[in-house]
Amino acid sequence: MVESSLGNVGNMTTTNEGIELGPTRNESEAARAYTETWCERGEIEYIVLSGGTRVRYLRVGKGPSLVLVHTLRTQLDHFQLLVPQIADAFTVYAVDFPGMGWSDIVPGASYEEPALRAAIVRVVEQLDLSNVTLAGESMGATLALTASVELGERVRRVVAFNTYDFADGLKRASPFARLVVASIEAPVVGPTIARLENRYILRGVLRGGLRDPRDLPDHYLAELRRVGRRPGYPAVARAIYRNLKSLIAARHRYAQISVPVTLVYGDHDWSRPSDRQANIESIPGARYILLRDTGHFIALEAPHEVARILRDDSPERTGPSE
Repeated sequence: MVESSLGNVGNMTTTNEGIELGPTRNESEAARAYTETWCERGEIEYIVLSGGTRVRYLRVGKGPSLVLVHTLRTQLDHFQLLVPQIADAFTVYAVDFPGMGWSDIVPGASYEEPALRAAIVRVVEQLDLSNVTLAGESMGATLALTASVELGERVRRVVAFNTYDFADGLKRASPFARLVVASIEAPVVGPTIARLENRYILRGVLRGGLRDPRDLPDHYLAELRRVGRRPGYPAVARAIYRNLKSLIAARHRYAQISVPVTLVYGDHDWSRPSDRQANIESIPGARYILLRDTGHFIALEAPHEVARILRDDSPERTGPSE
């Protein structure tokens, strides 16, 4: 794997408060080594957005552009089981959101929907991509949908897996997840709780999004924990949790989508049939697919199905069959 840069890879930047913005060189090398375990032929690059924030992304494959958008408390490695299955059909761009994965952490940055959406738009525009398939999971699915409105003719279609655009979201995963998220969101103790995240807490929360808990790889969990130990990351995680309601508010943009959309849900997703039906009715001509025996994190549980759907350009539209 080649690591190149449109910024300075591995050069740490610090604020006056001493918060590290970017990964250290050792962290960058370790992150690259982890990604190499599942993608040997791609390139890890950094692109500098307006304001100087560096965003990490993986580029691999050959064909039409496919931009993969991850969800909260994950990173581009979330698609490690999917990318090898589609790199022969697409030029894949898997992106770490600002503040997440190994992109720069900027103290005080916004993690509301407009800011995260803008990051996707800027990446696509600065890389000058066209004929793009935008595909995302959970939060990334919602942001792929809303970003497509601004990107206009650059986008060919959107494939959205388990959109995160309904009340309570992660709190529906399990009683444990509800307790953890409520604690992190709390106004006084929240920052302390966010700093206390460990392997067991993270594993307990993420397993709430899987039909089969064994589908969460231990090595991926370890990588997520390395990211979670970055200076400033607990504040990012807490800000994201507290701003998830902005994803619900962004649903009004769905009616403005002008490209073909495929909505994919697991039958054990956190969304309810009424949530899914509302999106079908909000997005003009949306195609609906329900995957059986699948939870929220489809890219981990059913990568073969995800690959099949991404390769399929069929315009056929179906409705909920629950």
